[in-house]
This record gives sequence, structure tokens and C-alpha cells, in this order.
Amino acid sequence: MPERPMPGTGRQIAALLAFLALSHAVSFLGSLAIIANAHGWYAAANKAPWTPPDWVFGTVWTVLYTAMAVAAWLIWRQRSAPRRGALSAYGLQLALNLAWAPAFFGMYPMLGTAALWLAFFVITALFLGVGLTVLRFGPINTTAGLLLLPYISWIIFSASLNLYAATTN
Repeated sequence: MPERPMPGTGRQIAALLAFLALSHAVSFLGSLAIIANAHGWYAAANKAPWTPPDWVFGTVWTVLYTAMAVAAWLIWRQRSAPRRGALSAYGLQLALNLAWAPAFFGMYPMLGTAALWLAFFVITALFLGVGLTVLRFGPINTTAGLLLLPYISWIIFSASLNLYAATTN
């Protein structure tokens, strides 16, 4: 089956901006639960000894959300048949990403430690979702798949922090 031609430059730029806007909107929405609770229960919580300073999280996530958006845009540009499944996997992992912060930060005041275990379940599902996305992106566009590898590494690191919090709080 022949590939359809790529859209024009203006449309490509608009699509990149849309992917960036979507990715950073998820970041913003997730940060609302973090901002509301970072200086409350979380400030007093037991944290893993390997927890980085707070400023590291915002910096890393900004880079990761941008890389995610660029990766999705690279897949969108391919205009090939398997891109629909790849972009569906991307949407799934983005939704799971959005669910994690409210589960971890937002639900703790109501549910206590159960919220941290729920968040650990969500981040485990997120790991699987990002893994699926990498597996879907890689064959379509190697660069897109590689752009997600730091993200999956950060998810593993974040899961270790989540697990520590769930077991010690």
C-alpha cells in the first residue's frame, strides 16, 4: 500500500504545536494536584533517600513532555497505516500519566496509604503503556521510539519513589 504524502509545512508546524500543547496541558493539569499538596502532607512524608530536590522534577518533566510531543508528531508525520495504533498507545499512556499525580498527591489526604498503592498501580500501568508506545513507535520511526526511552527510565525511577512512599507512609 503506498504511503500518503506528508502534509504541507504549515500543517506540520500546526500539528507539532498541537502535540506540544496537549503534552504540556497534561503536565499542567497533573501539576495542580502536586502544587496543592507538595507543601502539605507530602512535605512531611517519608521519602526515599534517593529522592532528588523538588526543582529536578519540574525540569525533567518539562523535557520529557516535550520529547513525548515531538515523538508523537514524528509518528503523525509518517502518515502510514500503523500510526493509528501507535498514536492510540500514545494517548493511553498520556491518560495514565495524567492519572498518576491526582492519585498520588491528591487522594492521599482522603485515602492515606491506599492512595499511594493506587498510584503505584497507575504508574505500573503507565510503565506498560509507555513500553507499548515505544514498541509501536520504534518500527514506524526509530527517533520517535528513542525519544521515549528517557521517559520510560524516569517512570521506573518514579515508580521506585512511589513504592518507597507506599511502604513507609
